[in-house]
Amino acid sequence: MYEEGYIRISSRMMRAVKFDKPGGADNLYIGQVPVPELRQKEVLIEVYSSAINRADTLQRQGRYPPPKGESDILGLEATGKISQKGPGCSDKWKIGDRVMALLAGGGNAEYVACHEDILMSVPSTMKFTEAAAIPEVWLTSYQLLHTIGQVKKGDTVLIHAGGSGIGTTATQLAVLAGATPIVTAGSAGVNLILDCIGESFYEQNINSIANEGRWVLYGLLGGGNVNGDIFSKLLRKRITITGTTLRARSIEYKRELVNSFTENILPLFTSGKVKPIVDKTFPLEKISDAHKYMESNQNIGKILLHVRDE
Repeated sequence: MYEEGYIRISSRMMRAVKFDKPGGADNLYIGQVPVPELRQKEVLIEVYSSAINRADTLQRQGRYPPPKGESDILGLEATGKISQKGPGCSDKWKIGDRVMALLAGGGNAEYVACHEDILMSVPSTMKFTEAAAIPEVWLTSYQLLHTIGQVKKGDTVLIHAGGSGIGTTATQLAVLAGATPIVTAGSAGVNLILDCIGESFYEQNINSIANEGRWVLYGLLGGGNVNGDIFSKLLRKRITITGTTLRARSIEYKRELVNSFTENILPLFTSGKVKPIVDKTFPLEKISDAHKYMESNQNIGKILLHVRDE
């Protein structure tokens, strides 16, 4: 039930990316769905720009369902203005605030609901379309390097898929941390590997990682089955290997991550020390083309979606 003074909004409709069955990018289309109803401490965001991620292509194929209770609309990030506050919201945010949101789903639509604790302010120097390249990819990279990878000054970091959103972002954050990022390696003796590939790069990884190195696995684009003498190689080099995702993490975990990122990294976008890398922007209606472009692996940086004019 809603508290007194809050309005039910499920009767309102909006445009959103839809697909009726798992499959290729041509299954995607723009349909009409209800505007989200707000749960405790959620705000409604009028979306100006969103983005696509590998998780979206996997969900479209039926290989990566959304966490239980979350929107089944694609889209893990969005930027826009707060248009409504739900029950239990604090005074932290106001109607009309320009925000960017880390989402478990729902971003590829005209409106999206997000918990108030995992919102970030859009830097004053940025347009919504540029800021849409920040939430998912920068928070994921920050998590991989700092929260899990424990990157240190002087480390060497091997980053797979260096031209991807994560690759271009993690490279900037590694440099900022005083580490040396590389995107390919033979026997380089790297201290930290950020691995979204898995099976097909296993041998290269095990040969490239230094003694007592940290190996963070956050994707399986190259498969998930590794055969052979795995454990002895891990033991011999005393390797720490960690598997992680961000989408299904708790609000509490995401709150701490967002707070740390907001304090340590977000001001650097205004100063110009770091910047989002945008490859191409598609109108929402061209969502199929955007997915096909991502799957062609031609992009250097983020692929964004234009939802409405600023």
